[in-house]
Amino acid sequence: MTRFRIGEAAELLGVSADTVRRWIDAGRIRAERDEHGHRAVDGVDLAAFARAQAAERDERSDASSARNRLRGIVVGVVRDTVMAQVDIQAGPFRVVSLMSREAVDELDLRVGSLAVAVIKSTNVLVERATPPAGTRGRPAS
Repeated sequence: MTRFRIGEAAELLGVSADTVRRWIDAGRIRAERDEHGHRAVDGVDLAAFARAQAAERDERSDASSARNRLRGIVVGVVRDTVMAQVDIQAGPFRVVSLMSREAVDELDLRVGSLAVAVIKSTNVLVERATPPAGTRGRPAS
């Protein structure tokens, strides 16, 4: 079983550590004290909470078969006569989209614009992350 400290859980959820603490205090996320007295969240519980949060966001969004939505800020736009490249910074993630210049112009995408990258793909590579020794995603004792 993997356990995450509050800061690690916050990073994975894309929120502040204070937000995770408030959610724990409100009973939205279950946490237990680790051997050092720090609060830690079980990985299975954290995954269930993240899934529930995503479901709430999906219910609030327009109907679409795409489930992967990354909200961010446009940090770069490069246009030529036919195509354009749009770079979005969504939290720690950089998303690059190649699209028609016409689409960029119609959406009025420019540096500083708020945008949502909607990703629908049949090919998604998943790699197991290996945290630095003794710092993240500690197995429970």
